[in-house]
Amino acid sequence: MKRVIDLRSDTVSKPGPEMRRAMYEAEVGDDVFGDDPTVNRLEAVAAEVMGKEAALFVPSGTMANLVAVLAHTRPGDELILGDESHIFNYEVSGAARIANVQTHALKNTPEGLLHPAEVAAAVRPPNIHNPVTSLLCLENTHNRCGGAALPVTAMDELAGVAHERAVKVHLDGARIFNAQAALGVPAARIARDCDSVSFCLSKGLGCPVGSVLCGTPAFVELARRNRKMLGGGMRQAGVLAAAGLYALEHNVECMAEDHANARRLADTFRSYEAFSPNVPQTNIVVVDIVRGSVSGWLEAFAAEGILAVAFGPRRIRFVTHINISAEDIADVAVRVKRAVLAVAV
Repeated sequence: MKRVIDLRSDTVSKPGPEMRRAMYEAEVGDDVFGDDPTVNRLEAVAAEVMGKEAALFVPSGTMANLVAVLAHTRPGDELILGDESHIFNYEVSGAARIANVQTHALKNTPEGLLHPAEVAAAVRPPNIHNPVTSLLCLENTHNRCGGAALPVTAMDELAGVAHERAVKVHLDGARIFNAQAALGVPAARIARDCDSVSFCLSKGLGCPVGSVLCGTPAFVELARRNRKMLGGGMRQAGVLAAAGLYALEHNVECMAEDHANARRLADTFRSYEAFSPNVPQTNIVVVDIVRGSVSGWLEAFAAEGILAVAFGPRRIRFVTHINISAEDIADVAVRVKRAVLAVAV
């Protein structure tokens, strides 16, 4: 059996021995009572890193986004977001089903952006017939747009458009440290003009579980109440928070290598006429299939011990992460060549 090289997502990464040791040695309490010291420390560190006043540790990025929507909106409101955003495509319509808000999806550019003029036009004027536009949701990096890192100037402009119209801004920063590495600016600068920001510990940072939501103390207090309502109140969660603390101290710098590996992987696919890969800014490689089928290529890659996921009717996604080395990418190149010969397109 070939050793499996799992490129389905950066969520498949596994904690290393040092992170496991930190988890084993974590001091714990009851987080719902507010007395888990490791959770409290993670929240304080995360808030500082994001340039916010307070933070909340939650089980997942989906929950982080949902409790943010709940905190920023009232039932019957409307939020603006991109049609390629994670909240719109992958979160089981939680904003509509649980927060009872209407989503107004604008077309994302290939770079993951929204047009400021379209955002401005989408904000509803005060009228008895209209829902209240109360929230703009952005995403950086942008998953479905090939891991694109949105420039800070674009973030600033979009936030300014929203705030001029009394609309709050939430940033789904699941992979914000990838954006930090790609743009060369601190995560706090990227999120500076956003009213709240969430980031995942379980993606590029390599933790087993968890996300953090950051904002003002009043916002986080309400988000904490929403987390409890959704069943996200955890008890001795310091075991998990310790992994997050370790990752923020040791794993952020690893992302530059993940990005270099993604570029090498894209170059491998670019050498075959059957594929048309993106030029990755971060750790996501999106390969358009020119010849053959998505299912056929996924089967051929799996036969060579390479795991990836379908990303549309003619696309496959590969994601590099902390457990993938440059040597692994070189091995993938050999395996892809064998897969191409086997498919014979």
